[in-house]
Amino acid sequence: MSAEVEATTRMDQSGTVPDSNVPDDVRIVFLGGLGEIGRNCAVVESGGRLLVIDCGLMFPDAEMPGVDLVLPDLSYLIDRAHKIDGIVLTHGHEDHVGALSYLLRDVDRPIHLYGSRLCLSLCSGRLEESGVSDRAVLHEMADGEVAQVGGYTVEFIPVTHSVPFANALAIGTPQGTIIHSGDYKLDPAPVDDRRTDLGRFGELGREGVRLMLGDSTNAEVPGYTGSESSVGIALAETFDELTEYRIVAASFASHLHRVKQVVDVAVAQGRKVAFLGRSMVRNVGLAREQGILPLSDADIIAIDDVYDYPPNQVCVICTGSQGEAFAALSLLSSADHRALKLGDDDAVIISATPIPGNESNVNRVINNLTRLGVRVIHSGGAPVHVSGHAAASEIRALLEIVQPDAYVPVHGEYRHMVANEAIAAEVGIPTRYVCLDGDALTITTDSVSVQRRVAPHGYVYVDGIIDDVGPGLLHDRRNLSEEGLVVAIVTIDGSTGDILGRPQVVTRGWVHAEESGWIIDEAADVVAAALESLNSGQRRDIELVRRRVRRAIGGYVDQRTRRRPPIVPVVMEV
Repeated sequence: MSAEVEATTRMDQSGTVPDSNVPDDVRIVFLGGLGEIGRNCAVVESGGRLLVIDCGLMFPDAEMPGVDLVLPDLSYLIDRAHKIDGIVLTHGHEDHVGALSYLLRDVDRPIHLYGSRLCLSLCSGRLEESGVSDRAVLHEMADGEVAQVGGYTVEFIPVTHSVPFANALAIGTPQGTIIHSGDYKLDPAPVDDRRTDLGRFGELGREGVRLMLGDSTNAEVPGYTGSESSVGIALAETFDELTEYRIVAASFASHLHRVKQVVDVAVAQGRKVAFLGRSMVRNVGLAREQGILPLSDADIIAIDDVYDYPPNQVCVICTGSQGEAFAALSLLSSADHRALKLGDDDAVIISATPIPGNESNVNRVINNLTRLGVRVIHSGGAPVHVSGHAAASEIRALLEIVQPDAYVPVHGEYRHMVANEAIAAEVGIPTRYVCLDGDALTITTDSVSVQRRVAPHGYVYVDGIIDDVGPGLLHDRRNLSEEGLVVAIVTIDGSTGDILGRPQVVTRGWVHAEESGWIIDEAADVVAAALESLNSGQRRDIELVRRRVRRAIGGYVDQRTRRRPPIVPVVMEV
């Protein structure tokens, strides 16, 4: 019997009333982030009160046409909003905080948010844009500070990640300490000298940890993730090779350590720095205010002033490292940006790796830049990026330090979580579980058990201002993109049943009229023949005509092309 099944079957069969001195059970419900990269959200429940860990979104992949964002199903939280004591945030990345505005929009009372100063600052802009900032009560937490959140204590433990001031969480519950690692790595030389606090992890481990939730993103990667400082060295070498070029460096706007290293190298080389992209400009402003990015006004120029300087005296730092359609780098690659046009005098450094699903977008941008004559440097050919997530040896090291009673891999695709579980097995942690979105894990005095699919866990798709795009609509969009659309237009004399004129066939995405007009002509003939087979009385039955037209042209399309596009019969009665 597996450890998971064995744990699930360990139940009190006595039928006696529980002792009032026995602490309340604790349940953790996973709403997102288990089985995908993004949508990170979990809920700790005990005594009828809820503590929410993160509330993130996910970016769509190629199988989600027209979708802008993907959210967790927040109905579980919305229905229990009156029980939420607070939301604790590990760090300011969108996959951990980006869904907050959608949650706050649908609750009827203020919710307390706890996080580092930078994390809350990164959240505030989106909350203000969404008009829900009045529903958030912000609590800035310093490194090592402990918050009393309802019946829970939450300690914010410094960890190193690709956004400054990321934290792990040590949550005090009636069933002991639960650690959530957040996104972390064990960087020996972080840019800001703020290392993962292994000493505190060790203290908590010696005191006893009932459960640890651990980042799985790089669990398949052997060894250790490279230090962020190594990127600074690589950037300096790259800049030295590009002394004749204007340099455009693309990065995540939240990766302020990376932005700082680009700035430091550019200023050392005597370049002026311009920032491009709304989120980049905003985040750089926050970083300067909070002392994360020391940069003199004299070293900054507006993007509109770039052409006042020779190309080799300018560095532009922009958004769009993931090939996002309307981000700065994509607009530059298609020569659509109003302020800056790239060419032979420019070099672009993409200081990031594609998130799974974004590879084709990034490749498109690289190809377009190359067509413009731009020299492109990216992580596929130069060490201009390192991950912010722990690799296998780092995960193993942290587990050996903490030695939790139970371990749950989180934050990753399924294969990442299985690899993370295997690391725990190597360390000798006796109780391990692989959970998925919608699962719940219950901690009692004697056991830890898993209940499958106890909470809503489906994707919620955001398309513009609409966030109730369902799987049916996505299926239709995918079908249209793969099969196309055929419209057959027929005009009938309502009094006589006569066919007026030749039927018309219009198509989008099935065949092209200029290239395969004969197929469309044949399709129109098939529709005409189907109508001729009806008598005048039948042709006055509009619904019957629609059915016959759909059947006739559908059969023809399938026979000729082995495709099954949607068929739309349009019958006009005059």
